[in-house]
Amino acid sequence: MIYETLEEFSQAVPPLRAIAGLDFGTKTIGVAVSDGLAQVATPLTTIRRKKFSADGAALQQILAERQIAGLVLGLPRNMDGSEGPRCQSTRAFARNLTQLIELPISFWDERLSTVMAEKALLEADTSRKRRAEVIDHVAAGVILQGALDRLGHLRAGRG
Repeated sequence: MIYETLEEFSQAVPPLRAIAGLDFGTKTIGVAVSDGLAQVATPLTTIRRKKFSADGAALQQILAERQIAGLVLGLPRNMDGSEGPRCQSTRAFARNLTQLIELPISFWDERLSTVMAEKALLEADTSRKRRAEVIDHVAAGVILQGALDRLGHLRAGRG
């Protein structure tokens, strides 16, 4: 089921379970996962997109192996907060995922997540080649960490 707000999502995800974050792009899907306490995001892998059935199967395998309890997709809003074609694609992907998986799904505003990921990789003195290989799942980590921080505040009653 898709939840528009993290408040609703937090009620649907069991506590003390891992959550996955996705940076959905036209060519790749960056994947990050949290620890079992849903506090720390770790970039995991980048799936090279093919067709939905192959992409979905790759995601299903990761979700099962990692015992993931919910998914957060980065929502690529425009800088003014409006939603354009990339948001529509992400929302369509989420709707298609609900046909394959029975996990709660929500969205996190991902504006500047790739910029933040690139900055972190530059600060870590990562080579240009290596940055190109990991940028999508590092961006997924940035997206997921933002959502985890918000979920932590909600669960602590400070929301």
